[in-house]
Amino acid sequence: MPIIAPSLLSANFLNLQKDCELLNESEADWFHLDVMDGSFVPNISFGLPVIEHIRKATNKICDVHLMIVEPAKYAEAFKKAGADILTVHYEACTHLHRNLQQIKSLGMRTGVALNPHTPVQLLADILHDIDLVCLMSVNPGFGGQQFIPHTLVKIRQLKQMIEERNLHTHIEIDGGVTLQNAKSILDAGADVLVAGNTVFKAEDPIATIAALKAL
Repeated sequence: MPIIAPSLLSANFLNLQKDCELLNESEADWFHLDVMDGSFVPNISFGLPVIEHIRKATNKICDVHLMIVEPAKYAEAFKKAGADILTVHYEACTHLHRNLQQIKSLGMRTGVALNPHTPVQLLADILHDIDLVCLMSVNPGFGGQQFIPHTLVKIRQLKQMIEERNLHTHIEIDGGVTLQNAKSILDAGADVLVAGNTVFKAEDPIATIAALKAL
């Protein structure tokens, strides 16, 4: 069964506790938390105080996706805020190996995100240090974009790399995931579906999560 990670970026921030309670009652596995700095990506989202409060509101895994420059500066702070998985962007890390060792030493699972046109082959030498690869299937920064079809090719390539090395690295897909394309994404080899508008803009978010989980 897939891991379902609703993106709180699409939640109602005036009713954030209500949306957290909704996810707690649902079959969602993880909370996906997008942190944007207005520099690495053009948008600004939320930061440490919001994550601290979300951590107190759930026992589910907090999957924190840093779309920021110099993520190493903040790794310890995000651990204290409650991150279980900390994902940094390949494009933002000059010293990726060092960044991943830092995340591991703090007791978090390691994630690396790739922008839509960053080849998965660039992770070949470091894949054994990565617990989760987040493939961006839209250009990062804003929710509600259309899924980029070439992502399916990247999923298959990455899945082959993982299997050739006998690893258990999760493949997470972030951006444009819908009930219509989720099965093809999973069939290509993905393990984790990040869904924002698909969940929070649905008439029945809990039923939508259940439908994704059942694929």
